Amino acid sequence: MMMWRDPGQPADSYYEVRPEITDAPKTKFRIKAGKTLSVRKWQSAFTADGELDISKTLGRIHRGGVHPSIRGEVWEFLLGCFDPKSTFDDRSQKRQRRRVQYAQWKEECRLMFPLIGSGRFITAPIINDRGEPIQDPLVLLEAGLGDGAGAGASSSQGTDNVTKNNGPMSKKEIQWKLTLHQIGLDVKRTDRALVFYEKQENLAKLWDILAIYAWIDGDVGYCQGMSDLCSPMIILLDNEADAFWCFERLMRRLRGNFRSTGRSVGVEAQLSNLATITQVIDPKLHQHLETLGGGDYLFAIRMLMVLFRREFSFGDSLYLWEMMWALEYDPDLFLVYEEPDSATESSEGSKGKPKSIRHYGKYEREILRSGAKEDAPLPISVFLVASVLKEKGPKLLKEARGLDDVVKILNDIAGDLDAKKACVNALKLHKKYLKQAKKV
Repeated sequence: MMMWRDPGQPADSYYEVRPEITDAPKTKFRIKAGKTLSVRKWQSAFTADGELDISKTLGRIHRGGVHPSIRGEVWEFLLGCFDPKSTFDDRSQKRQRRRVQYAQWKEECRLMFPLIGSGRFITAPIINDRGEPIQDPLVLLEAGLGDGAGAGASSSQGTDNVTKNNGPMSKKEIQWKLTLHQIGLDVKRTDRALVFYEKQENLAKLWDILAIYAWIDGDVGYCQGMSDLCSPMIILLDNEADAFWCFERLMRRLRGNFRSTGRSVGVEAQLSNLATITQVIDPKLHQHLETLGGGDYLFAIRMLMVLFRREFSFGDSLYLWEMMWALEYDPDLFLVYEEPDSATESSEGSKGKPKSIRHYGKYEREILRSGAKEDAPLPISVFLVASVLKEKGPKLLKEARGLDDVVKILNDIAGDLDAKKACVNALKLHKKYLKQAKKV
């Protein structure tokens, strides 16, 4: 007798693709009763005053992801925007303070560049590296200050109005203004298959958030790939400030990848870790990649920088992200971000009264049990990439005769990967790696 299995409800309707786009990968994620975290299960996970039972929530996410209608509010907990032990009132006050802070930063940026918050954005440079305005007709067109055909004094005056120069600019302001058009170019390319981005106001919202983040995080500023990380936030969260804070929390995890010291980019450390992992779990493949000149693993940089956004459909990449964050969840995450000193005290104090291990994600539990927590543990994303390489190992060994072949084989996986299976394989590899690393 065959058991009937619920195929689940497709989720594509929540992230509608433009009808003329025929080659967008189909979403494999399905909303499954009893597995996916539903609206009802989510609401019942809170006490009367608003404390969240995080352990049940994490288990449900790992089994079947999050229902698209509640993704935004669930992600706020997974990313450490809110403490599960906070009340409804606590979170309401915290949210309001953050919205005020975001509004202040936005106004600060608007005073330097009036297009911030205007519903428009630019794709052409507005100043040169000395801070002098560039008379580019495209800027005037995008700013809505003319038809771009004017010349002479009127064009110069319009560009000056857009750049809002009220005296000498600081080095930080020059650097920020030099990135604004690059953000605009990336915004136009981001998730362009989605109906959501047919609206200019949504493109402008993405540009605003990235521009403001670039201003407040001077060390990182803006780097290519950040628009791919921010885009889901504004689709899932209607309020722009809430979307910004979700993105800011995600960048807390990933900003090390984007930091550049002049000599190296931060992601190189993770690529080096990926090489070490592959060498331990699949020495033959690692040797083959080294022979081809790929021992630096730069061919995997995109997967790590934008967390598999290009390898999965939009819907499946969100499913993958929430599973990763649920597996990596640390109940001290909120304190680490909001009150680092309190988090340290909490960690030290926990020796007397340990937190229930159920409050940690499954991946995080393995790290705690192994004692590797003291050694700056690797993110699960590195093991996800390692699991993809292992799965494609036979094909890479057989067909790759150069780095171009490696890149092509890895590019061909787009739309073919299964997010749940990728996470399960990453967990297995992590366990295997911890055991073999101990032996070494």
